[in-house]
Amino acid sequence: MSLPDYSLEAAALRSGAQFVAGVDEVGRGPLAGPVTAAAVILDAGRIPEGLNDSKKLTAKRREALAALLMAGCDWAVGHASVEEIDRLNILRASHLAMCRAIAGLRRRPCLVLVDGNMLPRELDLPGQAVVGGDGRCLSIAAASILAKLLRDRIMVDLAQQHPGYGWEANAGYATAAHRQALLDLGATPHHRRSFAPVHNILCKEETASC
Repeated sequence: MSLPDYSLEAAALRSGAQFVAGVDEVGRGPLAGPVTAAAVILDAGRIPEGLNDSKKLTAKRREALAALLMAGCDWAVGHASVEEIDRLNILRASHLAMCRAIAGLRRRPCLVLVDGNMLPRELDLPGQAVVGGDGRCLSIAAASILAKLLRDRIMVDLAQQHPGYGWEANAGYATAAHRQALLDLGATPHHRRSFAPVHNILCKEETASC
């Protein structure tokens, strides 16, 4: 199994870049909660071993790696709210969260490596889209870990405010239990109205109340 490496960052540094940031987001698919992005500038001399796409790591391993990243690199996180997701669409909201994360870095990157096949239109820095970047590029893998960890924590907090939907376990994704809870309990202010399962349930509620 191939692991992410530092080749894209190293090539940019050899070409004169001083700081290279990796950026990734998590939370495009859920029915509830924000979309969250992280930006990371790794210190080449302090890269934790075992960085990988966050989806390929256990929760315990993500926690351990995140602690090392937070202590040893320049990082920031950005969010786009449910209201922004519904107003802009999920792609634009994801890009907004990415730009907010980049803006939060202590140092301004010379190059931004973005997971996916598209750069945010609002990005005002040189950027490179990297398809499958969280499995190819160490900086993007690091960003994926922080984004997932911090968004999961948000969903655990929201689960305490809105019990019954299982967000502490499903992070807002459309599991069978979450869909059933939507039918039984209705939508919360943290559900994405523009997503079909939520929209359809709200339409049924409106029809029933007429």
